[in-house]
Amino acid sequence: MRYFSQRVALRVTVAAAGVAGLLTVGLIGDWAVGAVHAPGDKALVEELEEAAKTDHEVSQQLHDERERQTLASVDRKDRARVAAWLLLVSGGVFVAAGKRFMALRPQRLPSLDRLVDVRFDTAAPAIGKRPRTDESGNGETPLEFVARLVEQHGAGREAAIPILQAIQNHYRYLPDEALRRVCEPTEITPAQIAGTSSFYAQFRRSPVGRHVVRVCHGTACHVAAAERITEELRRHLEIKDGNDTDPRRLFTIDKVACVGCCSLAPVMMIEEETAGRLTPASARQVLDALELRS
Repeated sequence: MRYFSQRVALRVTVAAAGVAGLLTVGLIGDWAVGAVHAPGDKALVEELEEAAKTDHEVSQQLHDERERQTLASVDRKDRARVAAWLLLVSGGVFVAAGKRFMALRPQRLPSLDRLVDVRFDTAAPAIGKRPRTDESGNGETPLEFVARLVEQHGAGREAAIPILQAIQNHYRYLPDEALRRVCEPTEITPAQIAGTSSFYAQFRRSPVGRHVVRVCHGTACHVAAAERITEELRRHLEIKDGNDTDPRRLFTIDKVACVGCCSLAPVMMIEEETAGRLTPASARQVLDALELRS
């Protein structure tokens, strides 16, 4: 698998913490044993030194005791050195696995209620209903709407871009029915509409979701794994290759250039609200919460 699962990350974290704990206990225990034995060992050496002054046979015993204590001290230092390296490694594993676990764990975002309840129109019409046909809400048909645009911008070929922009702003994309209506009373041809709408990135030929999610893929966000954010959102929303909107037309995932929030990388924007320092789990959490309130 490409990423640790949450369960594996948790097990690795617990195992690393256990190893670190055992090593710490071992170091403390080894030091305590040495500290307890040190006074007795010192007293024994002093006693043998006094005895060796009058009895030369004790000299060999004194030599052996000093050698034993020296070897014990060297062994204790070697054990401490090995334990310290193992403790360092287990600590690193604990930190890395812990960060992975926290990244995969669903996170509670403090500002999410404000993000959803204040900044988004949760009273929007239900998904699947026909988009509003007029900015003023007077129920104009596409024919009436296009006729008003032609009257406003003119019927010449030079009016193509303003008319398409108005349609885009009105429906949030360029529906085929409205485009066919444009060609009837004007000099604008289907070829001109096709060329203009495909040349300018502002125009969309497919329906857009109720919420447009712009995932920043600027340099800072790219380095901070913005691609993982986009992949996770597309997977979570079941968006197929070649599409950018989920089947229910609730979310549209759009990869954009730098949005100017590099210190918060990776970043995504939903309408005018910004969410930063994201992980795949927290980005998914934002969309889930927004969906529940829609």
